[in-house]
Amino acid sequence: MPKVALYNQNGSQVGDIELNDAVFGIEPNTHVLHEAVVMQRASQRQGTHKVKNRSEVRGGGRKPWRQKGTGRARQGSIRSPQWVGGGTVFGPTPRSYSYKLPKKVRRLALKSALSSKVLDENIIVLDDLSIEAPKTKEVVSMLKGLNVNEKALIVTAGEDKNIVLSANNIPGVNVLTVEEVNVLDLLAHDKLIITKEAAEKAGEVLA
Repeated sequence: MPKVALYNQNGSQVGDIELNDAVFGIEPNTHVLHEAVVMQRASQRQGTHKVKNRSEVRGGGRKPWRQKGTGRARQGSIRSPQWVGGGTVFGPTPRSYSYKLPKKVRRLALKSALSSKVLDENIIVLDDLSIEAPKTKEVVSMLKGLNVNEKALIVTAGEDKNIVLSANNIPGVNVLTVEEVNVLDLLAHDKLIITKEAAEKAGEVLA
């Protein structure tokens, strides 16, 4: 089992902790990680693009000239696609880009992302994390004590509004519960700061 240092909020090491080997100690699968990131980013697309086709463009209800005898090409409407101001053929219409990977693949991707943090020594486990009132300086002080200057993802066992509100104003710092942890956020942040309770919970759920 991978063993990492256990810290308190002040940044002092208070011991070690062994993480679940099936979740934090596997060989990261880069292909699956890529698939998971592509899926998440596709699901974030709005898909609200829209053009007007021939039936939706205003005007063009009358035939511009008679069918025969003019010497010009036959035309049925001035809003046909070949006319300026005409409808668009095969243009984009509102759609959803979201899709889902198999459950086992999504789970493997999440375990691979967590294991990569351990391999790269970019995980910090806290014995506990609690803030009595929303204060940004509390989180700033904690990050300074842990010597974290990069983008950081803080993962807690349950929702704590004080922690969320305290980290809101810090650029590059986000807070998620262990149920909300996803591959895209794990890879987008340099450091993973996770509480001991959250790490144990993730080990139980994902194993």
